[in-house]
Amino acid sequence: MSAVPPVAPWQQLHDAIHRRTAHLSTTTRGLLWAASAGFIFSLLNATMRSLTLTVDPFQSQFLRYAFGLAVLLPIVWRHGLAAYRPKDMVGQFTRGGLHTLGLCLWFVALPKIPLADMTAIGFTGPIFIMIGAYLFFREPMRWERWLATALGFAGVMIVVGPKLSLGNPGAAGLYHLVMLASAPVFAGSFLLTKALTRHENTGTILVWQSITVSLFSLPLALWHWQPLSAGQWAGYLLCGVLGSAGHYCLTRSFTVADISATQSAKFLDLIWASMLGFLLFADVPSQSTLIGGVLICAATVWVARREAGHDARRSQEAGGA
Repeated sequence: MSAVPPVAPWQQLHDAIHRRTAHLSTTTRGLLWAASAGFIFSLLNATMRSLTLTVDPFQSQFLRYAFGLAVLLPIVWRHGLAAYRPKDMVGQFTRGGLHTLGLCLWFVALPKIPLADMTAIGFTGPIFIMIGAYLFFREPMRWERWLATALGFAGVMIVVGPKLSLGNPGAAGLYHLVMLASAPVFAGSFLLTKALTRHENTGTILVWQSITVSLFSLPLALWHWQPLSAGQWAGYLLCGVLGSAGHYCLTRSFTVADISATQSAKFLDLIWASMLGFLLFADVPSQSTLIGGVLICAATVWVARREAGHDARRSQEAGGA
């Protein structure tokens, strides 16, 4: 009698959550996964910003993903390397290289601009993602998705418009532009992730992202290496845990729903960033931040209700066929 192979932790987690959310539409589940990823990434970004104030950005980039890999290695060892062997090695390394490029831009700008501004600038990503999803995946682009994204982007402009100026010759304006340049690069990485979910499981994508980004980031990290304190080592370990958890949630959102349908939940990140900026860095949210946040939340809730209605009608039509 052959032994029953162990069930991977990713599958156990997925099965448990799926049982509790089975009554929800696929789009709503995708939005919940995306919102969870956003909150975890906001915690990660706040921690990374604190660390990069005293540690070189490229060293921080490598350590964040190296510790993310270290967190995953015991799970990989327990279930065997074969369980995480990718079907598309070229795709994994292409995605890792593209993500590393985006991270280089992101980490350079991270310690130079406020947390809320960093998050808001990242909201330009959904525009590139939606266009790419339509061009490469032929995902349907209903007017609700475009409107929700436009409203969310308008909320972002309300927040950062007074600060972000293309004609700003100062260092602050330059670092805002560097952060902005990372958005289309990350969009390409997320689109590749969506493509990989067609034939790779979530755990494999997560493990190989940590492997590839760590490998690509190592040369620059060694060039700028500096000794760390025990507290800094502990901080990077926390970042490894948060990063792995956040990417798991994000990849699950890509698996259960269209990528463009989940992008509106990303705008909630501004709320998390504003709260953490106040609690950790004493950044008081401005009136424009509050107004933009309300607009973003309204757009997110509205599109979630509309998408749930579409899913319900499709289910009824399929049942009556």
